[in-house]
Amino acid sequence: MNSLEQLRQFSKVVADTGDFESILAYRPIDATTNPSLIYAAASQEKYRYLSEKAVAKAKQKTSDPYEQLQFCLDEMAVLFGIEILKIVPGRVSTEIDARLSFDTQASIVKARHLIDLYEEAGIDRSRVLIKIASTWEGIKAAEILEKEGIHCNLTLLFSKIQAVACAEAGVTLISPFVGRILDWYLKEKKLSSIPVEEDPGVKSVTEIFNYYKRFGYSTEIMAASFRNIDQIIALAGCDLLTISPALLQELENSDRKVVCQLDPQKSAQLDFVRLPADEKSFRWYLNEDAMATEKLAEGIRRFKDDLIKLENFLKLHFFS
Repeated sequence: MNSLEQLRQFSKVVADTGDFESILAYRPIDATTNPSLIYAAASQEKYRYLSEKAVAKAKQKTSDPYEQLQFCLDEMAVLFGIEILKIVPGRVSTEIDARLSFDTQASIVKARHLIDLYEEAGIDRSRVLIKIASTWEGIKAAEILEKEGIHCNLTLLFSKIQAVACAEAGVTLISPFVGRILDWYLKEKKLSSIPVEEDPGVKSVTEIFNYYKRFGYSTEIMAASFRNIDQIIALAGCDLLTISPALLQELENSDRKVVCQLDPQKSAQLDFVRLPADEKSFRWYLNEDAMATEKLAEGIRRFKDDLIKLENFLKLHFFS
């Protein structure tokens, strides 16, 4: 078996792309999207028909230009999600506007709207994960949504306290960002590389995995944002791994041996001090972690910028 086939024995593989052909090629269980991935796909002529469909529906919905654009963005996210669900047997993650990251109520309203669009198209809500940034406000929004049967993927997660708060809130899934954690430490320590055995992103996900399994949380862990296949192989056994097409191909072309690194039974025997997950503790522990604080803020800005690129693309080609 190649490395990708071996990996599938221990973890569910998810495709981190909006490109349908890549999803077809690697047969993942689930798929994740975000505005940058949708923008990259929508910019290709072969997916123009989805943009046109979203624009037409938006113009039928309202005559207000601003409202048309906002509805079109939501409709595009859902249309891409629907096409992806025709390929994958599991779930698709659809992201809410990053500009709502500090607004609990607005996040809830947006998530309900996206689910309504999916359900209008005949997609059961159990096949959709709403992606929300792992701010305190985002986690509280997810807690309410989960009670309504709207399942959430808490993204931009860089610290143990974010993970603990998500688990206590009953969130379905978290996405810790392995590569972006590594990026921060490389820049901070002025290094060109760190051995995978000492990789801070890998160590962070391993600690969260062990903590979750030790205390019996049902929240799934989907490690994300990989920089190389060493990181992926080092996290074999994590519940899910969301991987870019380039790294999926590299794994498929590799014959490196993959063994299970994360074992729930071993995790259950470890000794951990339980962290409090109230708001004051969350904000304090996050504040004490410079990497997590900086990468969360930067990630929200980047997601916002990606959404604006998509807005500008639609304005230029369809709303000018």
